[in-house]
Order: sequence, then structure tokens, then C-alpha cells
Amino acid sequence: MAINTMRVGVCGIGLAAYWPQFKGLRTRLESYVRQATTRLEHFDVIVEPLGMVDTPQRGWEAGHACRRADIDLLVIYITTYALSSAVLPMVRLAQVPVLILNLQPDLAIDYETFNRLPDRISMTGEWLAFCSSCSAPEIANVLLRAGIQFHQVAGSLYDENTWDEIKSWIEAAKATTSMKSNRLGLLGHYYNGMLDMMTDLVQVSILFGCQIEHLEVDELSYLCQRVSDEEIADRVRDFHSEFDIQKDCSPHELQRAARTSKALDRFVETHSLNSLAYYYKGTGVSVNESVMSSIILGTSLLTARGVPVAGEYDVKNALAMKIINDLNAGGSFTEYYALDLKQDCVLMGHDGPGHLAIAENKSKVRPLTTYHGKVGRGLSVEMNVKPGDVTLLSVTEDSRHGFKFVVAEGESVCEEILRIGNTNSHYRFPIGALGFVEAWNMQGPSHHCAIGVGHIAHKLDKVARLMKVGFVQIC
Repeated sequence: MAINTMRVGVCGIGLAAYWPQFKGLRTRLESYVRQATTRLEHFDVIVEPLGMVDTPQRGWEAGHACRRADIDLLVIYITTYALSSAVLPMVRLAQVPVLILNLQPDLAIDYETFNRLPDRISMTGEWLAFCSSCSAPEIANVLLRAGIQFHQVAGSLYDENTWDEIKSWIEAAKATTSMKSNRLGLLGHYYNGMLDMMTDLVQVSILFGCQIEHLEVDELSYLCQRVSDEEIADRVRDFHSEFDIQKDCSPHELQRAARTSKALDRFVETHSLNSLAYYYKGTGVSVNESVMSSIILGTSLLTARGVPVAGEYDVKNALAMKIINDLNAGGSFTEYYALDLKQDCVLMGHDGPGHLAIAENKSKVRPLTTYHGKVGRGLSVEMNVKPGDVTLLSVTEDSRHGFKFVVAEGESVCEEILRIGNTNSHYRFPIGALGFVEAWNMQGPSHHCAIGVGHIAHKLDKVARLMKVGFVQIC
């Protein structure tokens, strides 16, 4: 389940004709690239240095170096004017997303000091060290004409706002790279009749790059039978550590959930899964029904450990939860519950797994004698999201892009929740409860979405651009 660290190729670009003309210019510009490289390494990526690309030949060599290093992202630092003919072969050979850094060494030229330089050659050399913007339009023109997507950050090398923007691009690229190695397990089948969730799994693999594993409930049931009494006792202790177990939860139900949870862990490990969507009735086969009705605590633990699990076989929401998780913002399963028009809030939640890491307190575990709309009975998780900024993400179909992200930023607020053994919270949006639901619904999302903590729409926008899917922000 481990995800390999992202590999980033980094080069500076300039013009070879300048080096003999302006003493020390190349050395100075290379020092800027080294400083940028060090900052990038602090973002927990493996950096593959490609040197200074200052001729078309060097561009060709750097492109082949990108392929040998198997990079996931190419960062091009424009240090001064550079020829587009040096950039094009490198980008074409690399065949990975491109981030162009248009960074000056300072916020502005010190004009007074500049004009006191001893001669025009010194002046020109100093100006060229600030000339990163000059070739940006030329490079953009050529890449767009070549049908090559690129992204850019303009600013100053020593400006923290600039580096915050670069960091968000790196985080988005990490999430995109993670999706390409995502092994998505599909266990069971769609909840019968939920047409909004049904999707083309081939297109899911093509656009998101994930590998899909179709799995059998019978295998999970078999693994349950092989869980030892010691393992069950160990997992019950885990439950008491991770959850607030209510007094009316019977030891039998805790042991049943513990058995399934341990089997789930083995199931996920056996198939090297990074995410999971599930639903299955198990009617008429008692072992299957027992497994599927005791799965909620185990799937909640998996979600909290970075293996998001979506109920009701919602493939698209499993993707949304994975993306938010990879942005370190949580990613919990939710849907509309009701409108609180007195408080101008939307009450949202869901039965099944919740993301324990974004809960206000320890999530409560309650026994239910009926799973509404589903077969069986057992334990369920009651969780509410901690107060503060939140972001909603729906991955849904789009006629233009195949898929699109529908995103909204809001706030989780402290209000009384429904004590029904389900996850639920109150959310307030800047366009109001009615404005939100009307605008959200008009984008045609599935009735489920994923919720994460913090305002991360700007990062999700970058993920969408890197994945070449549509993006709509409601608020």
C-alpha cells in the first residue's frame, strides 16, 4: 500500500551565448537553481537535477535524462532569456506534466545601484539576471502550439508567497502521481437503482490512471474464518483505543466487527489496495451477510490509515476520498441529510465508514438493530467533523472532459447532531444553505461527495488541471 515518493526533474534554462559575454552570470544563475532545488527537496520529493539547459542539444539530452530517471514532474526554472528550441525537445521527450518557474532573484531591480554599475556590460549582465519573464511567452506559445499542457508560477525566488504557490503545485502533483499507482478494489456491486453512481470503469482507468481490482465477497468471508481469537481480542482493544464505545454495544458485536476488521486488513494487504468501494447484501448466505453487516468499524480504521473506503460501491467517491486524503485533508463519505434553515446550514453525513482523523472527538460506536435500506444489524460509527474550514469534492461525469471536479468551500459549525449512529455535521456556506444546494445540484454531481478539512479548492483545481479533467467551484 506504500506510495513511492514522487520524482521531480529540475533544470534551469538560459542562453549559452550569454556565458562568454557576461562574466559570472552562469555561475550566479546556477546558484539560484540550486537554491530552488533545495527548497523543492524540503517538500519530500526526490529531485533529479538536470543542470542548465542552454542549447537545443542540451534540451535533447535533458529529455532523455528525464526518461531514464522516470520522473513524475518536470520543473523548468527560467533563469534568464532562453530559446524555446531548447525547451521543446526536453518536454516532448519527458512526457510528464510541466511546471514552469518564472522567478526573479528579487521583487524588483535596485535601480539606483544598477545605474551606478561601472559599464554597460555589467549593467546588461545584471539586467539579464532578472530577465526570467522575457522568454515565458515564447515558451508558452510553442508548447500550446505543440498541444503540450504546462503550468506556471511567477514571482521571486525569495518570496514566501511564491513558494506557497509552488508547494501547492507539488502537493497537487503528488496526489496525481498517487492516483496513477492507486489500486482501487471493488467489492460486490452497486447499490441497486442508484444510477448516478454508475460509471465507465475503463474511463476511470484511462483518466485517473488507477488499477481496478474486482474482488469477491466470498474471499473476505473465507479470511474471516481464519482470524484467531487472539487477533480478535487485539482488535477489540484497538477499537477501545480509537473509538468511544457506547455501553450498549455488546461484546459479541464488538468481536464480530473485530473479526471482520482483521480479515479486511489481510484482504487489503493481499491485493495491495490503496482504496476500496463496497456494497453487498449477502442475503441467503449467512457468512457473507455477517461479514458485510460488521464491516463499518474496520472500514473506518482503514480510511483513517489512508486507505479510503466508500460505501454503496461508489467508485467515483472512492476517487474523491483518495484525492482529498492524498492532500492530507482527510476525505470522509457524506451526503445531504437535511437543511437547517433556521441556522442557514446544511446537515450532511452518511452511514458506514467515517474518517476518524477529521472528527471533533473520538467517534462514537453505537449498536443498530436496523441498517436503513440495507440488510442486517450491528455496530455503526457516529462521527461529526471538527469545527473549522472544510472543502467538499464530488467526482462526477462531464460531457466535455469525461469527468469533472465539483468543489465547494465552507465551514463545519458546532450544532446539535442526530444521535442515530451515523456520521453527521452541520456545514455553513458563504452563499447560504439554499444557494449552495441549488448551485451544487446544477452541476449534476452524484448524491455522495467527500469532505476534507481546510480550504483546499486551489489545490484541487491544480489536481484537476494536472489530470486534465474539468473543475467547477461553487463557493
